[in-house]
Amino acid sequence: MEIKKSPKADLEGKRSTWLLVGYVVVLAVLFVSFEWSQRDVEVATDTGIVEQAFEEEIIPITQQIEEVKAPPPPEAPSVAEILTIVDDDADIQETAIASTEFSETEAIEVKHVEVVLEEEEPEEETIFQVVEVMPEFPGGMAACLKYLSQNIKYPVMAQENGIQGRVIVQFVVNSDGSIVDPMVVRSVDPSLDREALRVIQSMPKWKPGQQRGKAVRVRYTVPVTFKLQ
Repeated sequence: MEIKKSPKADLEGKRSTWLLVGYVVVLAVLFVSFEWSQRDVEVATDTGIVEQAFEEEIIPITQQIEEVKAPPPPEAPSVAEILTIVDDDADIQETAIASTEFSETEAIEVKHVEVVLEEEEPEEETIFQVVEVMPEFPGGMAACLKYLSQNIKYPVMAQENGIQGRVIVQFVVNSDGSIVDPMVVRSVDPSLDREALRVIQSMPKWKPGQQRGKAVRVRYTVPVTFKLQ
């Protein structure tokens, strides 16, 4: 049995028509593309950025005024000295110049002005620790220890409590040998300290220390021993 196609479904009959329509469309597109130019395209150049207008500051032109200097004063004309030569035989009158300050009969009075001298206060002498010649008790250190042992009065309270020891006393030997400013630098008991200071203050004058041949003040230290028998 032979299969027959419907005339409506047959595409071969309209092939030439559609082919012509395609050619027309292609030609139209080519024509339009050839006729299109850059002049028909408008390019927007506005970027949205607004330029600020700056006002230029006008600087005035200044002119320096030249100072007019006054002309220098004219030089004074030089005066020529005229010397008059006098002959030796001419009479010349001598002029005596008398002083009006003092007359021959006026007595000159001389006043005596007393000069008052301000006495300078003597500066405090320096206290030396070590000098060329140290101070010395009359008779030496042995005599000093003997003097201390003979003049010490042992405090009764210290004897009853059995207190004994060595009190170190420091003092200053003046330039005249006197003893000043005694102080306890090592204490044992208040009663023993007071007795040691009393004995040191009662000592006779020492032989003063010397520095460069001159008597000076020297700080000295002596131990005072308290010992029970």
